[in-house]
Amino acid sequence: MKGIPMYLHFPESPQPWAARRWLACLMSLMSLMLLCLTLPAQADERPTLLVMGDSLSAAYGIEQELGWVHLLEQRLDGKVRVINASISGETTSGGASRLPDLLRQHEPELVLLELGGNDGLRGLPPRQMRANLASMIEESLDAGAQVLLLGIDIPPNYGQAYRDAFRSTYTQLAEEYEVPLVPFILEDIALETTLMQDDGIHPTADAQPIILENIWPELESLLARHTEVSVTSD
Repeated sequence: MKGIPMYLHFPESPQPWAARRWLACLMSLMSLMLLCLTLPAQADERPTLLVMGDSLSAAYGIEQELGWVHLLEQRLDGKVRVINASISGETTSGGASRLPDLLRQHEPELVLLELGGNDGLRGLPPRQMRANLASMIEESLDAGAQVLLLGIDIPPNYGQAYRDAFRSTYTQLAEEYEVPLVPFILEDIALETTLMQDDGIHPTADAQPIILENIWPELESLLARHTEVSVTSD
């Protein structure tokens, strides 16, 4: 019994011009894929600014887009990536516990520390506040970030001795670690009732541009080291 004949067909080798066209298409596709992969990395090359604050930086009692941190982001016009990690009611202890993870996650070039107000309002020992702020400054510097310390004051009814110890904490830390300091971010605001909310503690929306202007001179000099394009105030 004869078997059924099998016929096998082998395609002819492609012509040289066809191979070259196929190779050119492959190279174009690979170039496009490489471009798509590198675009996100290029966007992340902007310097990162991390704000560690309390209600004064979290826009407490007003719309978020009216807060000074958002106004800062608008002024920077996309040249700097701004991360606002501020939480209303935050103390230096809470900030010190959160900061290490934030440094690892965002790898900021600049860290703004605006904490201590709630420590003072709760009457916590200034030495405890100092230790927490010192820890945050050291961790930020060790991570390669520059630090801007933002100071605050407390009402005089806490007693002059406590108030002096509280305020001197910021100047002592700035001198010890050689970091720039804004002594009082509510300068020209705190004593103006029209610029403070009804609680007498939190600034209004109208006060937010003033806060930014109080911070800007020290911050601008730090930003100049990390941005090729100059950033100027309006």
